Amino acid sequence: MSAPPRILATRLASSTPFLRVEKVDLEFSNGARRTFERLLPSGAGAVLIVPMLDDDTVLLVREYAVGVERYELGLPKGRLEPGEGIEQGAERELKEEAGYGAHRLRQLATLTLSPAYMTHRTHVVLAQNLYLERLPGDEPEPLQVVPWKLVDLHKLLGHAEVSEGRSIAALFMAREVLAGRYAP
Repeated sequence: MSAPPRILATRLASSTPFLRVEKVDLEFSNGARRTFERLLPSGAGAVLIVPMLDDDTVLLVREYAVGVERYELGLPKGRLEPGEGIEQGAERELKEEAGYGAHRLRQLATLTLSPAYMTHRTHVVLAQNLYLERLPGDEPEPLQVVPWKLVDLHKLLGHAEVSEGRSIAALFMAREVLAGRYAP
């Protein structure tokens, strides 16, 4: 295995209120030099919550996704606020988006979206022993909460409103953890 390339320089290439692009000059172990571009995060990352209503039922939310111009069915999620820990952010987002809190939170993994050009990280959190509690969120409309049986997870893959890869991966991870076949 090759040694990672050496970063020679970094510089801001462009910026909007939503996106920042950085150019990174690299030198690889074989002497090759390249300039890559990467998207920089706008905060401390994000959380994606797998809320288990009971041992067999996960709660999904239906939310408008402007990137694909339709409603998407997936897990509650959101960015971490400055100074907020992963479990704190997961608890807050769960209350804002699904109307539940959790007595038990456990981080399962950290996922990346496109590691070749994005630095963004999403922390997957399993939420169990739920209780009703709602916090006001920043969503422009109430989100529909949809219970889904884990035994029917394979049917979710063909659902017309399901395409978000992080949610799909997190659901399968949680199913394996709950079945005792995977321990993070």
